[in-house]
Amino acid sequence: MPSKTEFHELLYGLLTDLQSTNVLWQIMVLLASFAVAWWLQAHITRDTHPHVFSSNVQRIGVGSINRLIFPISALVLVLLGRWVLKYEYSVNLLSIAIPLIFSYALIHVAVYMLRQTFSSREWLRPWERYISWGIWFGVMLYLTGLLPEVLKMLDAMSFSVGQYRISVLLVGQGVLSVAITMLLALWLGSAMEARVMGAVAMHMSLRVMIAKIIRAVLVLLGVLIALSMVGIDMTLLSVFGGALGVGLGLGLQKIASNYISGFIILMDRSLRIEDSVIVDNHSGKVTELTMRYVVLKATDGSDVLIPNDIFVTSAVVNKTYSDLNLCIGIPVQISYASPLEIAMQILLTAANNHEYVLAEPVPQVFLVEFADNGISLRLDVWVEHLKGEPLPIRSAINMEIWREFQKQGIEIPSPQREVIIKRQGNIV
Repeated sequence: MPSKTEFHELLYGLLTDLQSTNVLWQIMVLLASFAVAWWLQAHITRDTHPHVFSSNVQRIGVGSINRLIFPISALVLVLLGRWVLKYEYSVNLLSIAIPLIFSYALIHVAVYMLRQTFSSREWLRPWERYISWGIWFGVMLYLTGLLPEVLKMLDAMSFSVGQYRISVLLVGQGVLSVAITMLLALWLGSAMEARVMGAVAMHMSLRVMIAKIIRAVLVLLGVLIALSMVGIDMTLLSVFGGALGVGLGLGLQKIASNYISGFIILMDRSLRIEDSVIVDNHSGKVTELTMRYVVLKATDGSDVLIPNDIFVTSAVVNKTYSDLNLCIGIPVQISYASPLEIAMQILLTAANNHEYVLAEPVPQVFLVEFADNGISLRLDVWVEHLKGEPLPIRSAINMEIWREFQKQGIEIPSPQREVIIKRQGNIV
């Protein structure tokens, strides 16, 4: 870290270099480094343009990586150029330029990690500006040689708590250490989660379980490392662990049950993404498995969040547990005066004409019963689970049945009742 005197020597050396050919070599190194870095960025981004990716997350990730190529490559090239020139020429200009380039690269790296760690982007923009201002302010203090004096001033602003001395510098270092460690842990967890979720050869439930475990372990390690860097004794965690155990036993058992049930669901593979289930008077398609709840997409488009322990302790109807095909039963009733065989043929034709109805198993029509108002029939069709929702398919088949019934004059009966009025003992 240069002191104030060293910074003055750099400025004095730079003024001396400006009067000789030394500065020309340094300018040539800077220009050559920037040109090569720009060429590398253009050459690499040409094959990985963000617009070729369909996912918005992938476009943001690739775009962020492309923006890192120029500052990092420029920094490496300038460092290499200074190492070569310092044996023959003075390198005062390069010594001043390197911290500036390093801060520029550091800002891009920090923004990249933030965007890759957190899915939300709106609230990150002010933080990106704060990080940029903080880094440039630190570089300014570093170059001017004022950083040691500022650190001493912050360390002098202190107070004592028992045997411990706490200063503003210590608090700032602790906050910065925790923030950097947790950001690294979350970023690494997100990167590894993306790699695991991209392994299509692995079962989806297993991928989700491994990704959640990796993220939890990395966050735990990040917390432990951050506490160690701050100076907190790890033996204090035993007291915290005991208090946490008492809390889990008394008031957090439901939360702990949900988390443990989440691991059970992921390990035994009793529930998978895209499964159609009925549980606790809720039905829908599983769209997300988390450590605390399962998200069901209902037929009306709403999302139902059901705690994991309900899936472990309650009876669950999983329509696609062993077979991804669904059977849709469509009840129809016709009058006794209508031709039964023609009505049954119309039902079969309507089923075979629908694009999502499978040819195997074949659609079937059953005569269920001779009811009070008419003959009850039921059409059973099989559809692929992932191709369409049952309600739209049922509606389309019912519409075709209705049109054909109208053409053939087949009547769908309405409830009929005989009313007998008795007046003074006589039937009217």
